[in-house]
Amino acid sequence: MSSSCFERLRLVSEEPRLYRFVSDHGDSLSIFPDRGGLISSWRVLERECLYFDSQRFADPSKSIRGGIPVLFPICGNLPDDALSLPTGMYPIPQHGFARDLPWSLHGLEDGSGVELSLRHSDATLPHYPFPFRLSIQYQLEPSSLVITAVVQQLASGDAPMPFSLGFHPYFSISDLKAVSIQGLPSQCCNHLTMETASTAEQLLCMANGVDLLAGPASSVTLRDTAANTAIELQLQAPLDLAVVWSEPPRSMVCLEPWTAPRGSLASGDRCLWLNPGDSMRLQCRYRLLEA
Repeated sequence: MSSSCFERLRLVSEEPRLYRFVSDHGDSLSIFPDRGGLISSWRVLERECLYFDSQRFADPSKSIRGGIPVLFPICGNLPDDALSLPTGMYPIPQHGFARDLPWSLHGLEDGSGVELSLRHSDATLPHYPFPFRLSIQYQLEPSSLVITAVVQQLASGDAPMPFSLGFHPYFSISDLKAVSIQGLPSQCCNHLTMETASTAEQLLCMANGVDLLAGPASSVTLRDTAANTAIELQLQAPLDLAVVWSEPPRSMVCLEPWTAPRGSLASGDRCLWLNPGDSMRLQCRYRLLEA
């Protein structure tokens, strides 16, 4: 790691380890590598973009509410919470295991951000019998966060590896009643019923709780009119489905890029495959706007 990387990426607390990365333009990230490689804070100058429930985070028995959890090798859940393969049935939890495991962390040589990486291990193979490497770069540009993931299949045999990938960022908002979202297709999947629904009608339920998937899309904007700010999600195929989720009374909205809908590794719908030795690059970008 170069000296500039050491200067920009610093350990700020132990147990669990928390690192802070500060860009040359003043934006910053906070990272918990041992708790799912979680980005817990994205600050654009003095503005915190992410919601983070630190009290819930302090209890490892509870799922995290906040930051940017990583969803791999599935998004959502599978029937009976199990992955069916020719070699057998493999139990796998909702959203996979990446958000629960320790990751490796280092600063990027060009000083633009950080890279987190996760490999197969004794903790992953009982749930997902493939040797893999998942690396994610989080790069800070002025008012923007660029996320680039590379998934590699490390096996030497001939079995293809199925996967889906997503990110689950929680954005801090001032008032659920002051939120609007533009850029989604007119029809969506209501995750609460798994039925097709009107996107506009679902978004009217934001203050009461909504969980929907729509796409493909190229640009989706979450506006907080009370705070006069907005977050734009720029999507690229195959990471071009968008999930919107709110959980009142929490003052947050999740705007999530997914490659595939729930159950993809069972249904085959938009399931991604990698042959041994192959890799795939996926990217999206979040941009803070003035509404």
